[in-house]
Amino acid sequence: MGVEEQKAGEFYVERDVMNELVLDELARRRTHSTRPPLKERVKDSLSCSVPKLKQTVLSFIPILSWLPRYSVRQDALGDLIAGLSVGIMHLPMGLAYALLASVPPVYGLYTSFYPVLVYCIFGTSKHISVGTFAVTSIMIGTTTERLAPNSDFTFLNGTNGTAFLNVAARDAYRVQIAASTTLLSGIFLFLLGMVRFGFMVTFLSDPLVRGYMTGAGIQVVLSQLPSLFGIITGRFTGPLSQIYLLIDICRHLPQTNIAAVVVTLVALAVLIVVKELNIYYEKKMPVPIPIELLTIIGATLISYYCKLNSQYKVAVIGKIPRGLQPPSSPNISLWSSVVGDSFAIGIVGYAVNISLGKIFAQKHSYKVDSNQEMVAIGLSNIVGGFFQCHVVAASPPRTLLQDSTGGKTQLVGVVSSVLVLIFILQLGSLFEELPKAVLACIVLVNLRGLFVQFKDIPDLWKSNKVDLLVWLVTLVCTILLNLDIGLAASIAFAMLTVIFRAQLPRYSILGHVPGTELYLDRDTYEEAKEIPGITIFRSSTTMYYTNAELYVDALQEKSGIDIGKLLMKKKKRDGEQKRKDKKEQNKAKKEAKKQKGVNGYLPNSTVHPEDKGDVENGSPDLKGNQMAISLVDKPTNGQVNWAFEQQGTGFDRGSETGFHSDDHITQMSNTGGGEMGKSSVNDTHTIILDLSTASFVDMATVKTLKNIFLNCREIDIDIYITGCQVCVVEQLSIAGFFSESIPKSRLFPTIHDAVLHSLRLHGASDVPIIYEYALDLTCTTKM
Repeated sequence: MGVEEQKAGEFYVERDVMNELVLDELARRRTHSTRPPLKERVKDSLSCSVPKLKQTVLSFIPILSWLPRYSVRQDALGDLIAGLSVGIMHLPMGLAYALLASVPPVYGLYTSFYPVLVYCIFGTSKHISVGTFAVTSIMIGTTTERLAPNSDFTFLNGTNGTAFLNVAARDAYRVQIAASTTLLSGIFLFLLGMVRFGFMVTFLSDPLVRGYMTGAGIQVVLSQLPSLFGIITGRFTGPLSQIYLLIDICRHLPQTNIAAVVVTLVALAVLIVVKELNIYYEKKMPVPIPIELLTIIGATLISYYCKLNSQYKVAVIGKIPRGLQPPSSPNISLWSSVVGDSFAIGIVGYAVNISLGKIFAQKHSYKVDSNQEMVAIGLSNIVGGFFQCHVVAASPPRTLLQDSTGGKTQLVGVVSSVLVLIFILQLGSLFEELPKAVLACIVLVNLRGLFVQFKDIPDLWKSNKVDLLVWLVTLVCTILLNLDIGLAASIAFAMLTVIFRAQLPRYSILGHVPGTELYLDRDTYEEAKEIPGITIFRSSTTMYYTNAELYVDALQEKSGIDIGKLLMKKKKRDGEQKRKDKKEQNKAKKEAKKQKGVNGYLPNSTVHPEDKGDVENGSPDLKGNQMAISLVDKPTNGQVNWAFEQQGTGFDRGSETGFHSDDHITQMSNTGGGEMGKSSVNDTHTIILDLSTASFVDMATVKTLKNIFLNCREIDIDIYITGCQVCVVEQLSIAGFFSESIPKSRLFPTIHDAVLHSLRLHGASDVPIIYEYALDLTCTTKM
C-alpha cells in the first residue's frame, strides 16, 4: 500500500479493497471520544478564574476591549466627520419615522439618542448605524393603531353635538403602547442572546428578508400617501388593511389639499435631485450634501413665513417639547396584547442588524458576534422602553453614509447622539411649523434601497425559482396579511419549501467513468457507463422519516427491480415446489406400499436417497445471503480473471489475486456458462446504496434500510452501503442496525471498493459479462 508520484496532475495509489471493518482496523478507530465528559464540561463552564472572568466581561461589554486601544490619530477625524453626518441624518429620520410609529415626532428623536448610546457600549459592529428604521417603525405603528384607534378617543361635544378627537390622550396612550412593546421586544432579544440563540436568524433566508422588506416598504408608502395629498383617512389594521387603506385614499382624493401637493412636489424634486447628485459625485465629495436637514430647515422657514398651516390648512408636526423626558416604567399590563408583535418586531430588527453588520464586517475584515448583537439590540430596546422610545434597528442609508464618510468605530454613535441631544435640548421647538408632507417625502426618498430589491426578481428567475417563489409569496403575504401575520406566513412557507425539497430530492443511478474511480449520474454524464449486474443508487438529500418511503419507491423505479413482485413470485414458486415435492413423496410412498404388497418384506431392499454430499457438491451455498463460487481460472486476452469463494463477513486484505487490466473497463463477450450468479430477472446481483449525502439517520431510516437488506436477501441480491460519514455509522450502530444477518462488512468507504468487492464475488466463469478494471484487488488506481 502506498502512493507514488508520477507527474504533475497525476498520482498513483495502490491499496487493498476495504470495507468498514478493515478501514477501522487500518485507520485505528478510536474507541472513546476525545471530547471531555459532560460532567467535566459542566464543571469547566461553572468554574471561575480571573482570566475567564476577564474574557466574559470583555465579551459582554465590547467597549472595554476596543476603547483602550482606540487610535486617536488614525480614527478620530473619520469618526468625527461620520458622526456629524449621521447625526444630521438622524434628525429628519427621527421626526419622520416617529409619524410612521404613530407617536409624536419628539419620541423619534429620543429613539435616535438613548438606544444609540447603549449600542455603542454593547455592540460589536463598527459600521452600522442603529436608530429609527422605516420597517420597525411601521410595525410599531400598526400595533399602536390597533390598540389605540381614533374611535376610542372620539367624543361628542355636549354643546353643539359635533365629534372631536382627544389627540393628547390618544398620543399619550400610543406612547405607552410603543414603550411597552419596545421593552418586551428587548427582553426577548436579550434572553435569546444570553442563551446563545443568535443562530435563529438563519431561519430567515435572504429572499425572505428582502421580500419582507420590500413588502414593508410598500406599506410605508401607502401609509404616507395621506400626508402627501393632505387628506385624512381612516386607520385600518389586520389582514387586507392595506387594500382598505388604498380604497379609502381613493375615496378621499377629491378632498386633496393643493398646497400640500405643491409642498410635496417641491420637496420630492429637491430631495431626489440632490440625492442623485450625491451618488454621482460620491468619490469627488468628502461628505454628501445633508439635503434632508437642509430641506426641513427650508420647509420650516417657508411654512412659518407663509403661514401654510393657518391659511392653507397644511398639516404640520406641532409642538415639540424642549428637554428630555424622565424615565418611567412601561405599562406591563399591555404585554399580553403585544407579545406577538414584540417578538416579530424584535426578530425583524435583529435580522436587519446582523445582515448589515456581517456585510460591513466582511468588507472591513473583522467579525461580528451574532449572539452579542442580539444582546446589544435587546439592551438598547430595554433601555429605550424606559425612555418612551420605540424599537430600533440598523438603517441602510445611515449605515452607508457612516461607512462612506470614514467611520471606523462605534464612537460614531456617540458623536451623532451628542448632536441629537443638542437638537432635543435647544433646537427642537424651532421645527414645530415643519409640514408633515416634507417628512413623508423624506421617508419615501430613503426607501429607494428597498425598492431597488425588485431587481431580485429577474436574478432569482435565472438562478433559483424556488427562492423567487419565496420572495414573491413573502411580498404578497406582507402586503395582504399585514406585517406580523405576513412574517409568520412567510416563514411557514419558506420552511415548507425546504420540506418539499427534502421530500422530492433527485434520485440517480450512477455509472462508472472509464479510466477513473469516479461514479457519476448516468442521466447527466454520457461517459458514465453501466456495470451490468450492479446498480448504484444515490439520493441528493438525507433519508429520514418524511421521505423514507419515497426512497424505496425511487430505488425500485430507477433500478427496475420490483422487490415486492419478486418476493411474491418467489413465495409462489416456493409454494409450488413444496406442493410438487409433497406430491412426489406421496407418490413414492404409494409405490413403496405397492412394491411391499407384491414382493413382501425385503429387508435389504430399502430405498436410499441420493448421497447428501453429492447433492451439495458444486451447488450454491445460500447461507448468509452469499453464494459459494468455485475457484476457476479463465484466460482473457492473455490475462487471468479469478473468481473467489465467498467469505462470511469480510475478505483477506492481503489477497493479491483479482481483476487485472489497463486503466479502463472493457466489456468482453461471454464464452459460455450457466445462470449461476444471476439473482433477478434483470440480471442484477448487487445493489449499492450511496449514503454520502446523509448527515443523520432516524429510526425510519434504520427500519427502511433493514427492510431493503432483508427483502433483497430473499431474492438473492447483495446490498452494500457506501460513503457513510462517521456520525452516520455511529448512529446506525447505536440503533442496532448491524447484526449477524447485516454485518458491518457490508459498509464500504467508497463506491469503488464496493464495486470491486462485488465483482470479485460474482466474477466466475459463469458470469455472462466479464469486466477488466484498472484497479485489481489491491486497488491500483491512476487519478
